[in-house]
Amino acid sequence: MKLKIAIVQSLFLFLALFLSTLSQAMPALWSVEKNGVTSYLFGTVHVGDASMNGLPQKVKSAINRSKYTVVELDMSTLSPLDMQRKLASFVASTKVKPLQEALSPPVYNQLKSYFAKRGINIELFRGQPVWMVMLTIIQLEYQKAGYSEAFGIDKQVIAHAKQLNKPIKPLETFEQQLAMFSNIAQMGDEMMGQTLSQMEDAKTFIHDMISAWKTGDEARLNSYYHLSFDETKYAQLAEQILLIERNHAWIESLAPAMTKEPHFIAVGALHLPLEHGLITLLKARGFTVKRL
Repeated sequence: MKLKIAIVQSLFLFLALFLSTLSQAMPALWSVEKNGVTSYLFGTVHVGDASMNGLPQKVKSAINRSKYTVVELDMSTLSPLDMQRKLASFVASTKVKPLQEALSPPVYNQLKSYFAKRGINIELFRGQPVWMVMLTIIQLEYQKAGYSEAFGIDKQVIAHAKQLNKPIKPLETFEQQLAMFSNIAQMGDEMMGQTLSQMEDAKTFIHDMISAWKTGDEARLNSYYHLSFDETKYAQLAEQILLIERNHAWIESLAPAMTKEPHFIAVGALHLPLEHGLITLLKARGFTVKRL
């Protein structure tokens, strides 16, 4: 059970691989105004270390000034048992091939070698979907690099909002996020191959991304975005499912509410910039967006 719970938790570390934000001296906080109502948009990272403990004062103030706090998913409402049951139900309802059937022999052997080097028997993952195994790998590498979900900015935002008795609005359900990763796994070989390739120098890769987020290095962050979502079919599929479709769906529900009540919106920093980012989509809806 501990292994499966860890896999579930890694769902919410995954997007931190693809960080990107528009920022200057520190992580970006934006004001979003329409009809005299001012909301806030904050790009986050889903993992962190002890040095990232504590939200900037201007972020705390923005949460205080808002009626609602919006996050991708409120994990604090789910117990480990809840997650275990939901995950088991989801996997049982989908057709899952054993890894040896889901992956081509070369990729399976590459995965087997990866686990063997870490003293892990690949048979532990027999019967699990490719996407769950991929997320386990990512979690292992983040932990090895010294990062965890415990210091993630999203978790800190939720905790602070609850201290202020602010209502939490999740944008997605646990089941929706499970389905999202399952949909990407339709290209299992490509998914696993790219993940293993990125993990070859994971520690440097992860430290550099987190450092870029902390210091607001726009060039480095955007380079990671374009590196992750290149012209390959898998990268385009991942971008469509992880970003484009979600951003547009979020705006459909958020935009009307933001003209009535102030919202503090904290989502992965990847969701803010570029053509299909929340900043562009909000501007297209007539909102005035400014960097604070």
